[in-house]
Amino acid sequence: MKLAMIGGGGFRTPLVYRALLLDRDPGRVDEVALIDTDGVRLRTMARILEDQAREFPDAPRVSVHTDAEEGLRGADFVFSAIRVGGMAGRATDERIGLSHGVIGQETVGFGGISYALRTLPVAMQLAELIQRVAPDAWVINFTNPAGVVTEAMGRVLGKRVIGICDSPIGLARRALGALGIRDSADVEIEYAGLNHLGWLTALRRDGVDLLPELLASPERIESFEEGALFGADWIRTLGALPNEYLHYYSYRRDVLQADQYAATTRGRYLLDQQAGFWDEAATAPRPHAAWEACRHEREVTYMATNRDSAGMGDRDEEDLVSGGYENVAIALMRAIAYDQSARLILNVPGGGVLAGLDSEAVVEVPCIVGAEGPRPVESATVPAFGQGLITTVKYVERQTIEAALSGSRAAALRALAHHPLIDSVRVARALLEDASSSFADLSYLR
Repeated sequence: MKLAMIGGGGFRTPLVYRALLLDRDPGRVDEVALIDTDGVRLRTMARILEDQAREFPDAPRVSVHTDAEEGLRGADFVFSAIRVGGMAGRATDERIGLSHGVIGQETVGFGGISYALRTLPVAMQLAELIQRVAPDAWVINFTNPAGVVTEAMGRVLGKRVIGICDSPIGLARRALGALGIRDSADVEIEYAGLNHLGWLTALRRDGVDLLPELLASPERIESFEEGALFGADWIRTLGALPNEYLHYYSYRRDVLQADQYAATTRGRYLLDQQAGFWDEAATAPRPHAAWEACRHEREVTYMATNRDSAGMGDRDEEDLVSGGYENVAIALMRAIAYDQSARLILNVPGGGVLAGLDSEAVVEVPCIVGAEGPRPVESATVPAFGQGLITTVKYVERQTIEAALSGSRAAALRALAHHPLIDSVRVARALLEDASSSFADLSYLR
C-alpha cells in the first residue's frame, strides 16, 4: 500500500512514519512518497526517517519528490500537510493581529482566516491534481485550519477527503487518565463541534457515562491540562470538557494580554527554533535524535501564553504526549482499506447531525468508518450554550472559502467582521488591509 505525503518535508512527518514502523498488521503501508517544494528539507527529512528506521529491517521504503504529480502516482492514500507562507507567515499573522489588539493565533480569529486565505487556493490546486493523478486515493487532511481546508477540498474530492486533528483524542486521553483509565479501547467518546471548537460531552464504558464522576472532583479536573487551563469551577459550570482552543474564546482578554506581554510570539519562536533545527539535522550523525530534542522543546512551550494567563506554570510530562493524530490516521487507513469498522473523531460533512448546520457543513464528530469511508454518528450533539457559536463560526468559514475561491474581498471582510474574536468592522477592515499588503499570496482578493 502506498502513502503519499504532501508537505512531507514538514516537521511532523516522523510522527507519522513512527506509527507506520510500529504497525505490524498484514497489508500495512510499504511505500511512502514524500512530496514537498523544498528539496533541501526533503533530503534532510529522508535522513531523519532513515535514522529512525535503522532498527526496522522491513521499514516502508521512502522516496522524495519535488514533482507532486510524480509522487502521487499510484497512491492509495494521500496525507496533506502544507504551510503556505511557511512559519514566517504565521509570525506575520500574529504580529498583525497584536498590532490591532486581537489574537493572531494561526487557526482561530484573524490568524486562522488569513492563513486559510493563503492556503485554500493552493489546497484546491492540490485537490484537482489528486483527482486527476490518483482519483481512487483517499485524502487525509492535516493542513490547518483543518475544517475549512477539508470542506473546500471536498468540493473537488467529495467524500474522499477527511480531516484529522489530535485535539479531541488528546483531551479524551487526558480526561480518562484523570479517572485512572489508561486504555480507552472500550470507551465510547462523545464529542461534537467544529475543528478547534468542540466539546467532550460523555465518556461511556459498558453503557455508563464516566464524565459525571470526573466533573464531581475539582482535584481530578485540574490534574490535567485542559482542566487546569479552564479551571474546575468553569468546567463544572459548563458540564462538559472544552477543546483547548476554546480558551481563546472563554478567556480572550486574558490571553490577549499575555500575548502582548510575551517576549516573542509562538510563530516567531518556532521560526527561529526550526531554522536552527534544519541546519543541525542536515549534518547530524543521528538526525532523528536532533528531531526528538526539538520536538520535546516545542511541546514544552505549546500554548505557553495561554498557560501563563491561567497561572499554570510548566506542562506536566503526561501532557507532553502527542494527542495521537498519527495513530488515528493509521486506524482510518486500515478501516477504509480493509473494511475494519472503527469509531474515530474526524472532520467530515455532518449530514445534518448538528443542529443549525446543513448536511455539507464539515464538522468534527465521532464517525463509524469502513470501506465506504466515515459516517457521522447520529448521537453527536453540541451543548446548548455552544450552538450559536458554531453557527457563527461556520458562517465565517464559509465566507472565507467563498473569498478564496471567488477572489471576493467583500467575503473576506464579512468573514473577519463576523468572527467572535474580532469585535469591530473598522478593525476587520484594517486587518484585511494589513494582510493584503503583507502577503503576495492574497493579491487575488479584489
